[in-house]
Amino acid sequence: MNAPIVYLNHEFMPLAEARVSPLDRGFLFADGVYEVIPVYAGKAFRLQEHLDRLQRSLDGIRLSMPLTNRDWIHAIDELIRHNGGGELSIYLQITRGAAAYRDHAFPAGVDPTVFMMATTRKPPEPALLAMGIRAITLDDIRWRYCHLKTIALLPNILLRQEAIDHGCTEAILVRDDLVTEGAASNVFIVHKGTLLTPPRGPFLLPGITRDLLLELAREHGIPCREADITRDMLAEASEVWVTSSTREILPVTEIDEQAVGTGEPGPVWAQMMAHYRVYTDLLRSGDAA
Repeated sequence: MNAPIVYLNHEFMPLAEARVSPLDRGFLFADGVYEVIPVYAGKAFRLQEHLDRLQRSLDGIRLSMPLTNRDWIHAIDELIRHNGGGELSIYLQITRGAAAYRDHAFPAGVDPTVFMMATTRKPPEPALLAMGIRAITLDDIRWRYCHLKTIALLPNILLRQEAIDHGCTEAILVRDDLVTEGAASNVFIVHKGTLLTPPRGPFLLPGITRDLLLELAREHGIPCREADITRDMLAEASEVWVTSSTREILPVTEIDEQAVGTGEPGPVWAQMMAHYRVYTDLLRSGDAA
């Protein structure tokens, strides 16, 4: 990709020219929300679903939507075009903006800061898909509004780094004996022949890829449901996966130094990965949204 072009407050410009005030509340307070939208062959993945979730996050922090739906679609299409199309990942962030001085209370008369950038989307490494990843379980130390996609990610960062420090790719988080999600992903397990993922609620982000996998499983007759997953169920699972917009579907073959199932990616994961690939191929051709 050539020098990246970004979007900042209604303007497109080279990344090197983008400037945000040090008084921006995103910098001072992590007062903002974000989205990450994969792009396949120049086409945004489930764009309306991402924009709907963005609206819910903004509502949750009491910040007005700064653009109309049509304006978002146009701006994202233009950003994709400016950055050459192809396989990209769009990062979109909205903060409450920059006030004249630092104060916890919401400032009056301040315009939000809207920033977007496009980077080359890197698919999961073939070795990770062939062998699976290692994970560790950790206590979920985060706040009670995990269903909002906010930029206040320090707890997630600390949890993910602890997993990396233990030679793992991801941390699977547990609160009151129930699996919530990964430090940067949603969690699925295959338990007694049924595909399970924790239900929506304040302790997990409803992932766009997560919701698509439930749709695909139902469409193809794979038994699935949203249900509480205990530590014991996680340990008994024949398959475990983590999913996200950037990771797609990664099989987990070891948790807390114990093999998951046979210790290799399982057959249900292989089925779902094939269905997901068909979906993204249709998206590339313009036949899926």
